[in-house]
Amino acid sequence: MKTLTIVRATLVLAFALFLVACSESEETARAKPDPVHFEPGDECHVCGMTITRFPGPKGEAIAGKQEQVRKFCSTRDMFSWLFQPENVNRDHVLYVHDMAQTDWEHPDDTALIDAREAVFVVGSERTGAMGPTLASFADRTDAEGFAGEHGGEVLAFSEVRMEHLTMSGAGHSM
Repeated sequence: MKTLTIVRATLVLAFALFLVACSESEETARAKPDPVHFEPGDECHVCGMTITRFPGPKGEAIAGKQEQVRKFCSTRDMFSWLFQPENVNRDHVLYVHDMAQTDWEHPDDTALIDAREAVFVVGSERTGAMGPTLASFADRTDAEGFAGEHGGEVLAFSEVRMEHLTMSGAGHSM
């Protein structure tokens, strides 16, 4: 009887340790990598342009266990890449500039925010590397203020669609 109790206690302890180990690895797997700074020689993953030579918000995607970084000269190029069939269902960590915290002409990498939590203004008169771009903001109020000044429509990340990437000048299609 005493042996059976020890075996049960050992099994319960082993199972508890297993659960703790699983939850720790799950937390580690969910840890989000930090954004990567844009360097002067970085080229856009979509168009090949030198990223830092152009105004407006930039984007980056970090994927996989190796944390492969893809950088984009504009939020428009980031979304164009993200909407490709091979990328749509992949779990990328995405970053964009909070344009309320940085200069449009020379975005500062200390203002990079999680793109999935950002709010975007599409169809404004402001341009980025590839012409029309999506202005990105951490706060909806800042995005609405920007849209009031420069035109455009305020959308959450989940509301951005491929057709928004062709909008220019206060919401008119190109």
